[in-house]
Amino acid sequence: MAKMTMAQALVKFLDNQYVSFDGKETKFVDGIFTVFGHGIVLGLGEALDSDKGGLKVYQGKNEQGMAHVAASFAKMNNRRKIIACSSSIGPGSANMITAAATATVNHIPLLLFPADAFATRQPDPVLQQFEQVNSLATTTNDAYKAVTRYWDRIQRPEQLMSAMLNAMRVLTDTAETGAVAISLCQDVEGESYDYPDSFFKKRVHKITRMPASEDEVNDIAEIVAGAKKPLVICGGGVRYSEAGEALEEFCARFNIPFAETQSGKTACLSSDEYNLGGLGVTGNSAGNDIAKEADVIIGIGTRFSDFTTASKSLFRDDAKFVTINTSRFDAYKLDAVKLVADAKLGIEALGEALAHKGYKSAYTDEIKAARDGWEKEMQFLSDYRYDESFKPLIAAGDERTIPEFAEKLGVITQTAAVALIRKLIPDDALCTAAAGSLPGDLQRMWTSDSRYSYNMEYGYSCMGYEIAGALGSKLAKPECESYAMCGDGSYLMLHSELVTSLQEHKKINVMLFDNASFGCINNLEMSNGIGNLATEFRYRDGDGNLLGDLLEIDYAKAASGYGVKTYTARTMEELEAAIKDSLKQEVSTLIDIKVLPKTMTDGYGAWWHVGVPSVSKNEKVNKAFDAKEENRSKARKY
Repeated sequence: MAKMTMAQALVKFLDNQYVSFDGKETKFVDGIFTVFGHGIVLGLGEALDSDKGGLKVYQGKNEQGMAHVAASFAKMNNRRKIIACSSSIGPGSANMITAAATATVNHIPLLLFPADAFATRQPDPVLQQFEQVNSLATTTNDAYKAVTRYWDRIQRPEQLMSAMLNAMRVLTDTAETGAVAISLCQDVEGESYDYPDSFFKKRVHKITRMPASEDEVNDIAEIVAGAKKPLVICGGGVRYSEAGEALEEFCARFNIPFAETQSGKTACLSSDEYNLGGLGVTGNSAGNDIAKEADVIIGIGTRFSDFTTASKSLFRDDAKFVTINTSRFDAYKLDAVKLVADAKLGIEALGEALAHKGYKSAYTDEIKAARDGWEKEMQFLSDYRYDESFKPLIAAGDERTIPEFAEKLGVITQTAAVALIRKLIPDDALCTAAAGSLPGDLQRMWTSDSRYSYNMEYGYSCMGYEIAGALGSKLAKPECESYAMCGDGSYLMLHSELVTSLQEHKKINVMLFDNASFGCINNLEMSNGIGNLATEFRYRDGDGNLLGDLLEIDYAKAASGYGVKTYTARTMEELEAAIKDSLKQEVSTLIDIKVLPKTMTDGYGAWWHVGVPSVSKNEKVNKAFDAKEENRSKARKY
């Protein structure tokens, strides 16, 4: 037995957790991120100060930001390593809730220790305590229950043991992993208990591959064997199973093309001849055109989000669906015939069954033609210039504002900027993004044969993930250049961990696309008949509306005050010079790229179901509603 405080026991326990995958053993918990406050600094803080063991202590600048860093770190380690996060009571705790939801939606392990009110209730209400009048047992941390896979509250020091064993159970479960919140009552953190030595033994949590059931393999093989033009959807489960090579071999063996989700991108090589690229609302012409003609859809490790399926409108009415997924919940989607199994084992088992049947798809030159067609479009997007061939790619916007942007900001188009960045930076560079129009551009235009180098948070599309995520990527793969691709809206929302990157001597590169607006949502509102309402960054005019002059913000000048090496680019020549020089730097960099609005990629035949009003005084809105209803009538019902 060892007498120690609950917080001391927690630190010692975390330091002795390991995982094993395919026989490779790694330490599971790298360290703890924290923004200390009165609810955590004396209990957990003392424990870390006294004996942190092999854990690193990271200082966050914003609780949501540091938790995004931790989630990104886990993702880029293919869920084999984590950084835990701790916060003080109240607002510090509440700040991590968004990050918890983001991790859970994306099936990323994230371990959170928000401080909580006193278990004794003696000082109630303690500073920052949330008091619910119908129950004093309810605190801010109860809000985590809706966004975590496991939640617990430590009100006695001995409760830590069962709580942490359950936390590890969930964090290392390939189907159920997500955020775990263990609320630490701040008085209990300092209370002591005689913990058994066995609680602190080295534990190796084996992340096992779920084997494929022969019956389920036969079920899906029977359907695929009857397909003339099947299509594989490569989801995040392919990545976390490290099944990219197996999928490439499978598709080549049976002449089946595959398209990628945002989470599945770079699990396979962009150059693979069967890789069509992105699918759905952020997909390209190659993936979407083939998908519309496919008779069987093989979803591997995907949860079939509305962007992947174009709100269930992308596929033929008579298309059949089969799935391979460790999550039984996701495997049942779209009324699919399921194989609940590890992606790699499932692919291999299906391959053997199809080979036994002598199967080959009926594709001839369609796959190559689709890829070649997209290559031509890529060339246009890369060469797209305002002074040569300018026309808004999204025509529904207010084109009258374009000259104003060009005069005040610059003449760089967003697609040309993305293409130039991809051309100039290393192939193994890590690309991180999350929200706005950039996910569409990157899903379509970003290519890499460096596996697992693409870090797109698009399950929650959480603005503010980008810079924190880029730091998490860098912590996971310090040998690679790490890029945060973000709009000015996301940058303003959360860029605090840019300072942490300087503190940790971990260089990240921020590609800040400044179009003085929430450009993606501006397109959405205006393409559905709504006016230019509160989506461009403008001063209030004399009529009281936000339609005055554009705000002109010097992001480079502001970031330079942190110690970041900064650049401003208003032309493609300036952008090229900035990218090349940034590669020579040893500190974090930021390039303030002044881009024209509405110069992102288009939808390539995919529809997105959004809540258009059914009645409006605006005839444009009424027309948008009619179009929505027509598209919805063509979509699958469930």
